[in-house]
Amino acid sequence: ALGLFTGIGLSEAKARETLRNGTLSAQLRQAVLQARSAMGPALDKATGTLLYNAAARLRDPKHLGFLVGYIARREILTDLQLSAAMEYLRSHPLEPLDTVDFERACGVGVCVTPEQIEEAVEAVISKHRAELLIERYHFNMGLLMGEARSRLRWADGKSIKNEVDLQVLHLLGPKTEADLEKKPKPAKARPAPAEKQKVAVVENGEVGTETRSLLEQLRGEALKFHKPGENYKTEGYVVTPNTMALLKQHLAITGGQVRTRFPPEPNGILHIGHAKAINFNFGYAKANGGVCFLRYDDTNPEKEEEKYFTAIRDMVEWLGYQPYAVTHASDYFDQLYIWALELIRRQVGQAYVCHQKVEEIKGHNPPPSPWRDRPVEESLLLFEDMRKGKFGEGEATLRMKLVMEDGKMDPVAYRVKFTPHHRTGDKWCIYPTYDYTHCLCDSIEHITHSLCTKEFQARRSSYFWLCNALDVYCPVQWEYGRLNLLYTVVSKRKIIRLVEMGAVRDWDDPRLFTLTALRRRGFPPEAINNFCARVGVTVAQATMEPHLLEACVREVLNEQAPRAMAVLEPLKVTITNFPAPKALEVLVPNFPADESRGFHKVPFQPTIYIEETDFREEADKGYKRLAPRQPVGLRHAGYVIAVQNIIKDASGHVIELEVTCTKSDVAEKPKAFIHWVSEPLVCEVRLYERLFLHKNPEDPLEVPGGFLSDLNPDSLRVVRNALVDTSVLSAQHFDKFQFERLGYFSVDPDSEEEKMVFNRTVTLKEDPGK
Repeated sequence: ALGLFTGIGLSEAKARETLRNGTLSAQLRQAVLQARSAMGPALDKATGTLLYNAAARLRDPKHLGFLVGYIARREILTDLQLSAAMEYLRSHPLEPLDTVDFERACGVGVCVTPEQIEEAVEAVISKHRAELLIERYHFNMGLLMGEARSRLRWADGKSIKNEVDLQVLHLLGPKTEADLEKKPKPAKARPAPAEKQKVAVVENGEVGTETRSLLEQLRGEALKFHKPGENYKTEGYVVTPNTMALLKQHLAITGGQVRTRFPPEPNGILHIGHAKAINFNFGYAKANGGVCFLRYDDTNPEKEEEKYFTAIRDMVEWLGYQPYAVTHASDYFDQLYIWALELIRRQVGQAYVCHQKVEEIKGHNPPPSPWRDRPVEESLLLFEDMRKGKFGEGEATLRMKLVMEDGKMDPVAYRVKFTPHHRTGDKWCIYPTYDYTHCLCDSIEHITHSLCTKEFQARRSSYFWLCNALDVYCPVQWEYGRLNLLYTVVSKRKIIRLVEMGAVRDWDDPRLFTLTALRRRGFPPEAINNFCARVGVTVAQATMEPHLLEACVREVLNEQAPRAMAVLEPLKVTITNFPAPKALEVLVPNFPADESRGFHKVPFQPTIYIEETDFREEADKGYKRLAPRQPVGLRHAGYVIAVQNIIKDASGHVIELEVTCTKSDVAEKPKAFIHWVSEPLVCEVRLYERLFLHKNPEDPLEVPGGFLSDLNPDSLRVVRNALVDTSVLSAQHFDKFQFERLGYFSVDPDSEEEKMVFNRTVTLKEDPGK
């Protein structure tokens, strides 16, 4: 085989590399032997290159012999013709091929004469004559070649280049010294930051604006995916005699529109991993002028609750997406049942009723079902008995006859469950599984791109098989990598355990990474979407550090969160020489870096409160805040204060400072300015840290005692009597602020008229210790 491959011009290294690929080497061997039988044992290098490219690039090997025949008869002579031939074969998957149309598409028998090349080049040079005379040899000659090539598609590239060189020399004469100088590159205009560039997009028929980052990525992904109606060009897609007719009907219904869907199970709350799925499904549709369905996979009535349906839609809309339609798998229960009957009836029976127990068919190598070859009529009767409730739960299932990629055999299509359904009530006591339901719902809704995470790759074969077995429109399943975060768990079962043992309050506890928890903590949806964009649409699973998400949060809140002042550990300060007989009002900018965005007023009285940590009785080297003989400025007030007297309680703890104040414009410039409050609101502030101590709390090697043993005892600290300035008084739930020098905070839904509650979203800067 090595000699066979080197005999067609491959280097020995390339030949050995080819031999390591069993599929490629088998196809190349077949191609070379076929060509030798027609052309003789000695094949030139050009023919060898064509044979190698045909074997390496042809997706469907059944056409290899057909293609090699044209190469061997020297009817396909160039790589351009070969590429056109392979594109034709991809676009015409059904037999028999129209050979006349095929030969026309790839230039078989077309002879381009030197006179035709001369005329084409002459026409192109005439078109660009003025620019050529000005720019001379600095003109882009590739443009001339490209235009000449477009006029003579099958012409030899070298012949066109030689003719261009000859005619340009005739027009311009030999190159001068000026022609040999390098053309100066024009200065590139600096583009605006990606976050600021806005583009018009169409979302479910409505034009809006969106940042380029995510959409540009998704438009890039569009280059990898099939166009609507060209499903058959996807590798692994199964083509049946009726495929092209079904695709034609599909295009008539959709008008060539991209259609995606986000299909969550309504048995839990969405988490950060779902944010990537939402962004990918809705974002891909948006980026390509399409629509996205929100479809609830409500096929397991035992675990579904109304609160989950509501919360899922709330989170999709919170992230900024509007579904084209909200549907349910249960909308199609009647049709799915009819198709199940048809599946049993088809040919020798593509489905059968089985009585193996759940435990028997678990795992990768379960024993084959003894009922696999059950007569069709018997399966039909038993399936009807299942529907009528004559079998108990676990006593019978309907199984499909196929083997999946992971070796799993005959997945279950229907099982018995005597549980009323959230939407259909007691109508059904049999419910379809994901493996049966998902692809058929996609087919009914004419989804073009069924986007799902990588673990569903093993189900791709059943996806194609089932649509084709029922002879219905078959969408294409595409897989991408999941998004995971360190220092957390997102499993529904594990979150429920955390709630039950009191480690967290509920699904929306701000220490979790469910989307409801992130909203409650104060994470803006734009930050989550930006984070998903930075992670990227990758096939590989991405496991990210939480601080990367927090960095996105800071970027957004820095622009969105107005400033306020708050004191978490108050120390009373009395100004003994207050400059006015009554309280003053201080104007504080909402955004100090951009005062055009407005101001708010805060009172300034003889009694103020500062952070306890902003005062020391003895100033260490490097300490710049308040101390005896070390004055400090009050932010926004225009005054500098200096300590005159320190008041302590019986235990020696400092409880009050008496100070004097001086106008900033006459006082010596202080080393630092600190925040303060006067006539403040008493509020509760909740300070959050990571819920778990280790990066991978579910990893038994990292945490042998299990994730519950890894809880951080300091994940929540509650400051019950924090003082916040009155500018926040009218804030609503989830409103966000930057408490100067402390961090970003969000109004918690626990807030009442008597007392507001704030959650710390993130600190102002990343903690280097993390």
